Amino acid sequence: MGKSSRKLWADHLQGKLNKSTKVDPKVLIQKKAYNGNILGIDPSLRGTGLAVLKCEGNSFKLLHSETLSFKPKIDSISCLGLIHQAVAHLIDLWKPRHVSCEATIYVQNFKTAQIMGAARGAALSASAIGDVPVFEYAPLRVKQAVVGFGRASKEQMSQTLFQMLHLPKPLPFDQSDALGLALCHALTWQPN
Repeated sequence: MGKSSRKLWADHLQGKLNKSTKVDPKVLIQKKAYNGNILGIDPSLRGTGLAVLKCEGNSFKLLHSETLSFKPKIDSISCLGLIHQAVAHLIDLWKPRHVSCEATIYVQNFKTAQIMGAARGAALSASAIGDVPVFEYAPLRVKQAVVGFGRASKEQMSQTLFQMLHLPKPLPFDQSDALGLALCHALTWQPN
């Protein structure tokens, strides 16, 4: 059985490929390419990562990325309002076709789960008001789609995106996670 194009790319980045590596031609037959902008959101109360990815066929370009960093002196309700405003602003500015957000993940601490859920809600409410469809992906699936390994580290994710998209420098982790979410959507989304 041949390797997926994602796995081949991961092997290439790790220097595991040689000239005799055979590529299964079926892997090269791709689904219909995603076209349009995608807003990737890695939600967190004090470190939400945002990235806008432009997709044209099999060409990808980072248009914008930022981390919404809020100091502890800013109360949590104000942070939620600022997250909502930032996402709404990016939707108005970049007109994304879709939003790709990290799915709810399991955490043992109830308070952490509550805070993460509130941050996701603030971001996704802006998407709902802006009438932009939201797609959610588990971190494991994002890493598998982008790096080729579901247990990849944040460093591996940042380095892979840096190389794949020819960025001037690796992005901070919150931004690379958001960009990874956007790229995962572009690579795996299937039209109805």
